[in-house]
Amino acid sequence: MPHAPHIDAVSVADILRNGFVYPPHSIFEGVDMQSLSANLAGRDPHNGNAYRFRYRDSGKQHDANAVPTPGWVDAYHRHLCDAIASSCAQMHAPWSLQSGGKDSTTLAIALADARPDTTCITYLGGREENEVESAKTVASTLGLRHEALVCDPGRAYDRYLAIAPRMPSLTADFALLSYVDLAFEIQAGGGDGMVDGLGSDTYFGIPVNTQYRVLKWLARGIPLPRLATELPWVSDNFKLCFALGTVQMNSVERVFPGSRFTDAEVDDLFGQSVARRSRGRLAPFLAEIRSSTSPEEFRVISLSIAAAAGGFAKGIYTAEAADLKIAYPFCDPHFSDWVYNEVPAELQMDPATGMSKVLVRQHIATRFKQQLPYVAHKGSFRFDLRGLAKARYDQVHAFSTEARHLLPGATRWLERNRPRLDNKYHASKFYLLAVLLPWLSGRRMDDGAEPVA
Repeated sequence: MPHAPHIDAVSVADILRNGFVYPPHSIFEGVDMQSLSANLAGRDPHNGNAYRFRYRDSGKQHDANAVPTPGWVDAYHRHLCDAIASSCAQMHAPWSLQSGGKDSTTLAIALADARPDTTCITYLGGREENEVESAKTVASTLGLRHEALVCDPGRAYDRYLAIAPRMPSLTADFALLSYVDLAFEIQAGGGDGMVDGLGSDTYFGIPVNTQYRVLKWLARGIPLPRLATELPWVSDNFKLCFALGTVQMNSVERVFPGSRFTDAEVDDLFGQSVARRSRGRLAPFLAEIRSSTSPEEFRVISLSIAAAAGGFAKGIYTAEAADLKIAYPFCDPHFSDWVYNEVPAELQMDPATGMSKVLVRQHIATRFKQQLPYVAHKGSFRFDLRGLAKARYDQVHAFSTEARHLLPGATRWLERNRPRLDNKYHASKFYLLAVLLPWLSGRRMDDGAEPVA
């Protein structure tokens, strides 16, 4: 029988540092995930190791007098309905991931026409969220069935362990366990497919706010002692820990979401220098990122890396492992090309106010005259990180001892930081280990995994 592929140690470092494996690599040595790389718009024909971002600002059509007239809104609706019909054609019982935000709301409006048999489902992942009522209002107003699932971290983790061996690769996107939890619920409810509203940010654009500017300025790549975020007067303060973690990142990797391990911590987990090689995987993207002509373009090109290898991957890997279909209507090439090539840039993002998705907001306003809470403040499928640490610490600790051949420092990190796991900064790192360690513990040296050279 053929040997299982080796675990790629640098990809393990990618997961620890950024929550995903840098494309086109996978968690397995020598196995590339080219389909995910396509979401970055493909390789530069003059440089096989570099990437070109497809939706540059320089290629957008401009019309200073453009306004979101009913004609534009109707055309948007028709194109989105066509994208849904095409991407969901093989689904008999689609379930749409409904956060109540702009993307899932505009998608639900089109689903009500194109696939009225869709069930909407909302995930309540933490105390700070309130999107369930907004999402329920959206679905009921449109005549769509609505379900809600409250996060149970232990249940979600058990479900992840059940299907992780069937995933083609690994991402530790901070909504991965939410998606796994939802996949089981969708199957139990008779669904055969997930409809995901990811993808439109890449061509509509993402505005830059004050918080983003401050974090980019803070990201200096300055190494700090490990104890910087473990001191008694610091370790319980999420904002201070987050800021100290940001100081140690570069400005591109700070765009990626969440709190992750610093380079020094990664090397400590491995017991040798590996973080540098992971950081080097950013190099093929740097020329394109540095050629950006605005802070908004810098952000969207940088974020597209995480979107391809984390955002989309969490759904693709989960769907494959759970034997579900998955659709991304906003990634339909006809729809995305129509928005990018035909819709004036001023209807994508207001140049005066920086307001995003002008045309989308007008589409939502055709059905919802009152502004919905999560149209103003974006919702998401967050996961209860602190709850996971409380529910599954012993199990993850056991995995760390089984994976000590590759991450000898993981057990020490868990034991040292156990008192700090009620802080989301440290709980986020616990989550990364919780997702990663089962992959390593089941693949010992004699099963194909090997130490870093």
